[in-house]
Amino acid sequence: MKGVRPLDRTIFLVDMNAFYISCEMGRNASLRGKPAAVARDPLKRTGIILAANYEARARGIKTAMTLHEALKRCPELLTVPPDHPYYEEVSSSFMQLLEDFTPLIEQNSIDEAWLDMTGSLHLYTSAEDAAKIIMGRLEEELNLWCSIGISSNKFLSKMASDMKKPQGITCLYPGDVETKLWPMPVHAMYGIGDKTSEVLKDMNILTIKDLATYPLEDLLRRFGKHGYKMHLHAQGKDAEPLVPRKREDLKSIGKSITLSENYEDMGLALLLLQKLSDEVSIRARSLSKRGHTVQITLKSSDFKVLTRQCKIPQTNVATKLYEAAASLLRDVFDQAKPIRLLGVSLTDFHESTTQEQLTMFSMDTSLEVSPMISDKEEHLQEAIDLIRKKYGKNSVSFASIMKDKEKEP
Repeated sequence: MKGVRPLDRTIFLVDMNAFYISCEMGRNASLRGKPAAVARDPLKRTGIILAANYEARARGIKTAMTLHEALKRCPELLTVPPDHPYYEEVSSSFMQLLEDFTPLIEQNSIDEAWLDMTGSLHLYTSAEDAAKIIMGRLEEELNLWCSIGISSNKFLSKMASDMKKPQGITCLYPGDVETKLWPMPVHAMYGIGDKTSEVLKDMNILTIKDLATYPLEDLLRRFGKHGYKMHLHAQGKDAEPLVPRKREDLKSIGKSITLSENYEDMGLALLLLQKLSDEVSIRARSLSKRGHTVQITLKSSDFKVLTRQCKIPQTNVATKLYEAAASLLRDVFDQAKPIRLLGVSLTDFHESTTQEQLTMFSMDTSLEVSPMISDKEEHLQEAIDLIRKKYGKNSVSFASIMKDKEKEP
């Protein structure tokens, strides 16, 4: 029967709408409701539009358009320079939120991911209900809009996610292919670029139906293996497995933040570093990861990026991460170069062992960490995790952070 969901798999493709400019609108309310875009070299008319919001798109602004052309079409267009570290930070938060719905996630790009929801659907009234909840949480918690495609394979869920934007939920199952997919122009098919589209046009293949019904032998002769894959996709078939991220594949756990104003006071920077270290620590424990290397990242007000790192005994304890990160920050902090971005990350993961590896700290007996103290701190962290799980993540914090909050008006 057409339109009936197959029982084998349910795959979502969650695609953030106008991601870069949506990130900017999330932290700058003055951009909302007005034509706005992220542009490379926004002070130069030769700059390029990297992302435009839907108000700008309605005025004809498109990705890769020159700023000169964009301003001709929309003189009141607001532009901001790209901030890729911030977009990576938001993307990380996006992926973490998706993990609340299924552990089977394959990130396809900075702003989209496939989810295998097959084993999670019993928690919801329907696939569409689950998609609405995901969409609602992304908007409520991250100020981001998304579109979600639902199908039984990765290709069809990707095609479905592009059918209704912004904030659309679309189901596209194999039984819907002839009515929903085949009438579409072939250049709209995922995996077909401009050059391939031109070759297909020369072969009189103009729609996806034309491609699906074209002799396979001719496609193989012209495109090789890619011709076979295109032919299958045009028929709505895709056996490619979803390849989830594995814990052992994780190379680092980090958290950074772009500040709304420049930080010239090292005390304020250290307070922020405490918060970031705590969040990295929480994330590391949730993944059963302990690292040997702490790294800090600074971006100054002149947009120069500086990184520093050091080795520590294997840990995921917040206080230990902060001690190392704070030491690095004190070494490089320059009041004449205010901080615009601050980040901390934990890397160099190894399986837990009963004996710590030697590090630069353990070579110095004055900095040696007692196993008993280390165990106590880990038990304390576990207790804090339980309290936060029950009463919320802000129920326990560093005393210095709580004291700082009390000073706020």
